[in-house]
Amino acid sequence: MPRAGLSPDGVVDAAINLVDTDGAAALTLSAVAGSAGVATPSLYKHVRSLAELRQLVTLRVLDELADRVSEAAMGRSGDDAVRAVMRAYRSYVVDHPGRYAAMEQTPATEPPLAAAADRLLGAVLAVLRGYDLDGPALIHAARCLRSAVHGFAVLEASGGFGLPEPLEESYELLIGMVISGLR
Repeated sequence: MPRAGLSPDGVVDAAINLVDTDGAAALTLSAVAGSAGVATPSLYKHVRSLAELRQLVTLRVLDELADRVSEAAMGRSGDDAVRAVMRAYRSYVVDHPGRYAAMEQTPATEPPLAAAADRLLGAVLAVLRGYDLDGPALIHAARCLRSAVHGFAVLEASGGFGLPEPLEESYELLIGMVISGLR
């Protein structure tokens, strides 16, 4: 019988707390069980494997990121929308580096993951359509925007920028470069 209070969502909560505290590499069933106060075999009543738990963590992160990006874009268009989306995406990564690092970066094929990834992508594509992009040009633009934000934010979150110039100025320059490229 499952432990009272423990559920699949509770296991994901414990995994999220673990990666937030100790980093993505700490995500093991044993560590999650320890933080949830159960024996490792007890987790199998809620998740089938570490792979499934990683997918559930990815789903949670995709949902949170899609919410943040969608909220940022709401009511905005053009350059203002791109700025808001890029700032929101970066802030999520910097605010939650462990959970973002724990998110699988490969294309989502499982239905719940694919739906969450599509929601995030849909928000980005909606913003980019404001530049009269469609077809392959729209996809290329989305890839470039994601690459720019992901690269900068991951480097920032890991302490990869050691020079004294303000990061905000560098990021605003990057946003300007992306917007110039979209025009």
